[in-house]
Amino acid sequence: MAKRLFIIHGWGGSPKELLHENLKKRFSKKGFEVFVLEMPNTNNPKIEEWVQYLNKIVGKSNEDDYFIGHSIGCQAIMRYVESLNENKKIRGCIFIAGWFKLANMESKEEEKIAEPWIKNKINLAKIRKMIKEIIVYLSSNEYYGFVEENSKIFHDKLGAKVIIEKDMGHFTDEEGLEKIAKFVDKLSFQ
Repeated sequence: MAKRLFIIHGWGGSPKELLHENLKKRFSKKGFEVFVLEMPNTNNPKIEEWVQYLNKIVGKSNEDDYFIGHSIGCQAIMRYVESLNENKKIRGCIFIAGWFKLANMESKEEEKIAEPWIKNKINLAKIRKMIKEIIVYLSSNEYYGFVEENSKIFHDKLGAKVIIEKDMGHFTDEEGLEKIAKFVDKLSFQ
């Protein structure tokens, strides 16, 4: 069976972002069957919609499945894995700019959209048992703050290898093609 890789963008994001296009190129060359998903209702993401969509697109998950998430996409992946039967296994996840806590949102509307993602707890102990390898990339100058706290949760609760990249912001197009391409060139699964 082919190694499948599902790439999930962030809130307000799209498959056309530099990060996702570079990820698709890199991992396609490494022999993965790559799916860059266009998540529903991206400007007002809802947990149930995103988890249901992942269930529909992934179909029958298998131990050769890999996921890469950006920002809220990381949460969507964790919540998707949490919804699976505990005997299911996922080979690996790379979380980029993932978070459990956020700061510096621009409006009350954004805070309201983020609230369920922050307040509805995830069964991290279950997820830790189900995903063989988790690598997390955070930025030293993350716009949404809480780098130390998020790093600690990923490391302590999920057993993730956490790497802090220097000055990558939120790993978005604003960082520029060259910075994003150099970052993506470093990524791989064991």
